[in-house]
Amino acid sequence: MTARLRHDAILRILRRSGASTVGALAGEVGVSRRTILRDIGALREQGFLIHSESGRGGGLQLDPSSMQTTARLTVTEVFALLVSVAAMRAARSLPFADLADAGLAKIERALPREKVQDLRRMLDCLYVGRLSPKQDISDMGAMDAALLPAFEAAFLGQRCLRFAYRDAKGAGTRREVEPQAVLILPPLWYLVAWDPAREDFRHFRMDRIAAPEVVEDRPFRKRHVPFDDDVCPYGERVS
Repeated sequence: MTARLRHDAILRILRRSGASTVGALAGEVGVSRRTILRDIGALREQGFLIHSESGRGGGLQLDPSSMQTTARLTVTEVFALLVSVAAMRAARSLPFADLADAGLAKIERALPREKVQDLRRMLDCLYVGRLSPKQDISDMGAMDAALLPAFEAAFLGQRCLRFAYRDAKGAGTRREVEPQAVLILPPLWYLVAWDPAREDFRHFRMDRIAAPEVVEDRPFRKRHVPFDDDVCPYGERVS
């Protein structure tokens, strides 16, 4: 478990239980007491108010007013929230759309300026449309949780992305492509990439991608991605 995941787990435990001990946190998170103490110190440096009381009945308590979650969101997490809202809106299944947009705007405003710039670049690569009713989705599976963070690193760093891919017939291949966009045709998501081996764009269903990794020594240039009229960039005319 990474330090960030440990920190999130500690905050979640303290919010839900109200109080806990260093030993109990160590047991729940699966690390040593020394690591928990270091994590508590790091969280305090980030602005979280964590009180400690010694003696019987004492322990660690998170101040209820200590809410720094929006500032701790990564670009990928905010992007995932925005993508989810866009997909639900395109599928005409987004109740309380105005409230969702207002909440996301507040989250975006809490991001540091450099993260906002990265978020804008990622939103520029997002396209939303509607799936043909003739499309067979009976074999749709879950997407690899590592895919979106890998896409972010590859797209923003303009580095190739390598992954295992399973085609419609179930045949597996290993692909190395230049990620250019994300296309959402709810409920299907596609990675739109330039395939150097075929010298053309290819659409990869994201639920068929596994084990994505960024190829650091393979830079590429941004390309114009052609889309049909019924596919629009996020934010222009998602309806």
